[in-house]
Amino acid sequence: MLDEFYDFLDTWNDVLGMKTPAHHRQIMEFLVSVWQNNPRRGLLLAFRHSGKSTVLGIFAACVLLHRTETRILILSAESGLATRMVSHIRHVLENHPWCAELIPKNKKEWASGRITVNRSIGIREPSVVCQGIHGNITGLRADLIICDDVEVPNTCNTAQKRENLRDRLRELDFILSPCGAMIYIGTPHTMDTIYRTHD
Repeated sequence: MLDEFYDFLDTWNDVLGMKTPAHHRQIMEFLVSVWQNNPRRGLLLAFRHSGKSTVLGIFAACVLLHRTETRILILSAESGLATRMVSHIRHVLENHPWCAELIPKNKKEWASGRITVNRSIGIREPSVVCQGIHGNITGLRADLIICDDVEVPNTCNTAQKRENLRDRLRELDFILSPCGAMIYIGTPHTMDTIYRTHD
């Protein structure tokens, strides 16, 4: 399956008239590994402007191509950041040559904060929905949760804010489906980063 994601990534870059950077293929390899293998949890730390969020959006679009029933939740420090990721995923789906059949004719669920691809009926949640870290996620269910830059100065510049952030992120286990995957992606902004799992 990794080759399918590589081909999807390379084809998208061809559309943009670009070559795929080597480290973007490494990021994609990591994301696919988390998606496919237990415990289906992953943390990707990379320097700013490395393209990690760009590759993540392309990865999410490819997941929907191969598993249209997937429900994806995007969480970011602020709703505006999360909306940008959904817009990126939507842009890939609308313009990638492999994704034409995913685009619904009725674009009722094709907005800045949520999109639903063509898929089997009976799934309540959108294909992709986004929230800021302190937004309302009660009642949501997701097969893939992407925490994209949840740690920023606004959410981690005091000990209390960091603890509140950790408490909020613990709630995600109740939203994730039993066989779901959760991916954190970001850049540490403090010595006591939430991304540190051990001393």
